[in-house]
Amino acid sequence: MPKDRKRLLIVDGFNVLRSGSRYKNLSLSMPDYEHDWFNRAREMLVNDVVHFSGKEWRATVVFDGGGNVESTGEAQMVGGVRVVFSAAGSSADKVIEKLAFEGRENGYEVMVVTSDATIQDTVFGLGVDRMSAEGFSIEVDRYYDEVRLDESPKVAQKRTVAERIDSETLAKLKALRDGQ
Repeated sequence: MPKDRKRLLIVDGFNVLRSGSRYKNLSLSMPDYEHDWFNRAREMLVNDVVHFSGKEWRATVVFDGGGNVESTGEAQMVGGVRVVFSAAGSSADKVIEKLAFEGRENGYEVMVVTSDATIQDTVFGLGVDRMSAEGFSIEVDRYYDEVRLDESPKVAQKRTVAERIDSETLAKLKALRDGQ
């Protein structure tokens, strides 16, 4: 990838947690968003975005904090990824649309990860690429599979000439070597 290529990844956090199979299955036993599983799922998503985005993407995960009167909309950095809860009274959808618009205006190649049809249609009109929550789940699973394959030890086998020739020729060569 050329160094001057600017890429921005924007992830609709709660939408991906509800729609992506990688995360959705975590919630089947406890659908209450205030339980500990939900915090773990959120952390898992942010960690997955950190790994997926790597050095190729500037990434932001946006969660809806509009119903929380204490949410200020300030971003926090986690592993190089911006994590934003929308401000009280504001929706994550508006934050995502604003970030996508600003990214395009600043010359970024923008990708929005969401399965929300309204957001997809809006950002598509801005010239932004989209990926579904399930598509992201599949890509993250594929990324981790590739990493596991890269980490598996590979032992180089010593391949000698003696292993590659037939036994009759090997016997003749041994005889020549031993002076017989």
